[in-house]
Amino acid sequence: MAERIEQRLEDRIPELEQLERVGLFTRKEIRAVLRKASALEYKIQRRALRKEDFINYIQYEVNLLELIKKRRARIGYSFKKDEIEYSILHRVHSLFNRATGKWKDDIQLWLSHVAFCKQWNAKHQLSKVFSTMLAIHSNKPALWIMAAKWEMETRLSSESARHLFLRALRFHPECPKLYQEYFRMELMHAEKQRKEKKEFEQAKMDLGEFNYSEEILNGEMARIVYRDASQKIKGVEFQLAVLSIAKLFDFTQDLQKEILERYADDPLTWDFMARRELELGSLPAIEQTTKQKKVSEMAQREERCCAVFDEAVRAVPTEDMWKCYITFCLERYNRKTNSTELKQKRLERTLSVFSKAHESNLLSEALYKQWLLLDSNFSEKAVEVAEAATRHFSQSVEIWQMRLQVLIQLKREDVTQCFEEAIKHVKSKGTLPLWILWVEWSEGTNSKEDTEALYQRSLHATTPAESVTMKEMYLDWTYRNRGYKKVKRLFTSLCENRPFSLDFFRKMIQIEKEQESCKMLHLREYYERALREFGSTNTDLWLDYIKEELSHPQGKPENCGSIHWRAMKMLQGDL
Repeated sequence: MAERIEQRLEDRIPELEQLERVGLFTRKEIRAVLRKASALEYKIQRRALRKEDFINYIQYEVNLLELIKKRRARIGYSFKKDEIEYSILHRVHSLFNRATGKWKDDIQLWLSHVAFCKQWNAKHQLSKVFSTMLAIHSNKPALWIMAAKWEMETRLSSESARHLFLRALRFHPECPKLYQEYFRMELMHAEKQRKEKKEFEQAKMDLGEFNYSEEILNGEMARIVYRDASQKIKGVEFQLAVLSIAKLFDFTQDLQKEILERYADDPLTWDFMARRELELGSLPAIEQTTKQKKVSEMAQREERCCAVFDEAVRAVPTEDMWKCYITFCLERYNRKTNSTELKQKRLERTLSVFSKAHESNLLSEALYKQWLLLDSNFSEKAVEVAEAATRHFSQSVEIWQMRLQVLIQLKREDVTQCFEEAIKHVKSKGTLPLWILWVEWSEGTNSKEDTEALYQRSLHATTPAESVTMKEMYLDWTYRNRGYKKVKRLFTSLCENRPFSLDFFRKMIQIEKEQESCKMLHLREYYERALREFGSTNTDLWLDYIKEELSHPQGKPENCGSIHWRAMKMLQGDL
């Protein structure tokens, strides 16, 4: 091993001598480089190899290259690159090859090698790296795309890029991303040839041996790729992704038309066509336009979009189509604008579209909620909307909640009737939000007797698990409105029916502590009741009980030992 390392260090001597001779490094720095290189070489020659050692060595060599580059720029010396940099570059490639050969599955290592080759313009080496990497990681479409893009954009070889895409599609015949990028590449190739031909014609040069096929110039290769992909990949999302790519090229009108016709009845296709109107007909950038002109132009574009959407909902009258239309209107309404007129026009348009969708009985539950949220002032129209929503979605607690909130805010007389109707329609499980809203409204509106009767009713109407929340609220309301004696009797009464929550007991303990004559006897009773329910799982409850006995004037510190013993017996597992 030592002989091999010595040989490697000796191989470095010519480049180090050159570095010293041309004045890029001093004798002292050369010795430091040798010492560091020797240490790094020993690490990568061990039997038990570590990836980190290779990475550190590569990083050191890259840093050395960067330092040489900076010093060359500083002293203005650009000769002897073959003897200095190329020698180091060759060594780095060798290190990368050893590392990727040992840890083939580490994608990041491969990508680091690719990045290094790109940084130092090592095209021939990068071609080899891609070839080896794709042989091992042929199951990763992103790597095929990266390699093909490099061939197309850096080496300007559309033939090699096409060959790579075709190989990739043999491994991934149904990968949408591969087809999209292959489609883009063929259009880029066609555009490149069109520009070349145009330049030749402008220079009035004889094309001679250059044969530009009209089919390729018009994107026929891309059309073939698209048709092949459409047979294997179904769904409008892929079609729209391809259409977005085709839109970037000005010679693909016929191709765009063909793509749109394939899924003409899909809401997403109509959505794409409508939104496209926003990008058409903009004023030239050179022209100095006033704010008023810009607002006017934007309003016209949005009107054109809505005209397409209006046609869409007539052609495809479905819930999804209306959802696309409404989503577009909401997006435009939520966009910031300094024009009050444009903002108002967007609001009116959005409310109008909501109304039309409602008349067609094609509004979803989520859109009804958005409609009500949009009408922030809760007008009489909102009452009608909320009523219609509850007719369509009579089982939805959230829809009933929104309707009730509208009625409460407008202080309507039929609130109680609406609550009764909601409870009747919604199943008992899940009615808790309605009962909470009802008792909160009753507290501020009805008499104490009516509110208490409502609390009593809610305990029986809700499921046992939901009644826990109502018990806590009932206890709190009774203390605030009826006083200590009444709440104490209520607590005893409620304790007869399980289940309970820990907060229910803590609330009663807190109420007792707030009294002027806080009795330890009562606190013990509440703690004991709580421990019967939660003593096996809650350590804080035991600790609070012990602290109470120690700190309360009527407490008995001698009880702490027995409480601790009971806790140790009762608590489960590690607690």
